[in-house]
Amino acid sequence: MAKIRKGDDVVVLVGKDKGKQGNVRLLVGENKALVDGVNVVKKHKKPNPNQNIPGGIEEKEMPIDLSNLGIYNPETKKADRIGIRVLEDNKKVRFFKSTNEIVDI
Repeated sequence: MAKIRKGDDVVVLVGKDKGKQGNVRLLVGENKALVDGVNVVKKHKKPNPNQNIPGGIEEKEMPIDLSNLGIYNPETKKADRIGIRVLEDNKKVRFFKSTNEIVDI
């Protein structure tokens, strides 16, 4: 079971975007994610008149490693660590380690 999933609100813990919050849009592979508004880079594009593609500089979001992200806890208003717990009905759920509250409802 993954600790960070698509649709989670996350906070960047380290790097140039430290402290920024965003929503996980897409998981890339096993250990990277695309987060809205985080790790934005400028990409230089060459024009291609045959396909009507204009040239220029475009801003693009790049994947960020999951180890650099923490799930946002609305109760503490900070990033929090996640644990996995098995309930009595053998269902796995994620919980915040600081408050022991269940993330998945």
